[in-house]
Amino acid sequence: MAAEADPLETALRALRHRDRSLAELEARLEQRGVEAPERRKALETLERIGYVDDERLARSRADELACRSAGDELIRHDLEGRGIDSTLIETALAALEPERERASAVVAKRGRSSKTARYLASRGFGAEVVEGVVAPEE
Repeated sequence: MAAEADPLETALRALRHRDRSLAELEARLEQRGVEAPERRKALETLERIGYVDDERLARSRADELACRSAGDELIRHDLEGRGIDSTLIETALAALEPERERASAVVAKRGRSSKTARYLASRGFGAEVVEGVVAPEE
């Protein structure tokens, strides 16, 4: 089944409201019946003109999630789900404020309690970080 719309137009429509990864656009075009050579050509064009940039997406999405009190594991999971390469994910995580400092900021707002510990864990903060920032100071 051939795609009814131009592959480039289909991909541009998908980018209208938010950035998408190369893998997300590839999947979308494939679902629309666009053949592999046409998909490749459209995606190469979008990369060349800067409309698709997985590195930029990884950095901006990681920063956005970190600002919303997300830990490294939640951020990593989100980016992996978007098909971002693991090297780009690790680079984006390394550019963030350290996870322990982000967790400490949450504790400063919410208080040091088991409820805050559960919140941090649910937001993808590592067990060591949670224990380190929530445990009572001696």
